[in-house]
Amino acid sequence: MIKILADSTCDLSDEVIKQYNIGIAPLTITLDDKVYKDRIDIQPDEFYRRMMSMETLPTTAMPSPTEYYNIIEAGIEEGYDEFLCICMSSGTSGAYQSATIARDYFYDNYPESTVKIHIVDSKCMSHGSGYLVLKSARLLERGATFQELVDFNETYKTNVKHFLSVDDLDNLIRSGRLTNASAMIGKLLRIKPIMSMRNGKGAIVAKERGHKKVLAHYISEFENRVDKELTTFIIIGYSSDMAVAENLKVKILNETDFKGDIFIMQMGVSVGTHVGLGGLSMFFIEKGHRHDGLIYNEMHALLKKKDEMLEMMQKYNMLNKR
Repeated sequence: MIKILADSTCDLSDEVIKQYNIGIAPLTITLDDKVYKDRIDIQPDEFYRRMMSMETLPTTAMPSPTEYYNIIEAGIEEGYDEFLCICMSSGTSGAYQSATIARDYFYDNYPESTVKIHIVDSKCMSHGSGYLVLKSARLLERGATFQELVDFNETYKTNVKHFLSVDDLDNLIRSGRLTNASAMIGKLLRIKPIMSMRNGKGAIVAKERGHKKVLAHYISEFENRVDKELTTFIIIGYSSDMAVAENLKVKILNETDFKGDIFIMQMGVSVGTHVGLGGLSMFFIEKGHRHDGLIYNEMHALLKKKDEMLEMMQKYNMLNKR
């Protein structure tokens, strides 16, 4: 039997985790000198309420190898003999290293074991790794083999498209979740930046003014990039404002031809520590490995404006000839 594991930064809802019996290794959060386990000792709603008055930013720590090892041992007792562990990007967390240590320790203790354990460095953050977890669970439900799940994750993990907008970049900059170049650019911008993943770390790929234009960017890029065959569902994430996430869902339903499931899920405590209040994200599978960057998108926008201006001038000239 196959069991899927993840760390708590996958940010899947309790309902999904329970439905598919996903093993979760929690990160820990130190808040006001007290240590909490993500989604066990403290829940997102409580955390974001407290964040509004925090003077000191909480700190997070990766799951220990023991957390993963215990899940594997408990799974074996339940009859599982194949374990697929999908971790947050090694570029933003040490969860992948902890899971690898746990796997190696297991094989050191049981060198003749036939149990299979595969660790995926998802190159994703938050619901990005959650997307792979949920996709794998659904494929398993349809009869996928262990090797097919491994192949899917290793083949398509860099095709999980991330979009994340935040009200304040300071948390992401302090925690190192942005590339140095993006952090510098972000401090210069006085508008809402939009981030994605590049080489396993967050990078600013666009900038917009206000929530409406952020939502419009998400919709436009979704239609341009989505792999319609593999994107059977979309995940919309939010930190503290569910209404904005619901607005994005309505826009997807009204302005695109997408017919799959759309999940709205809150970012957990460990991710919320770095994202802060007002975070909004969107995840799907994109076709190919398409370039996405701030300079590229700015140039594309300028060229589009140029084409629109030329088209307007041509119409004006034609009217004058009449």
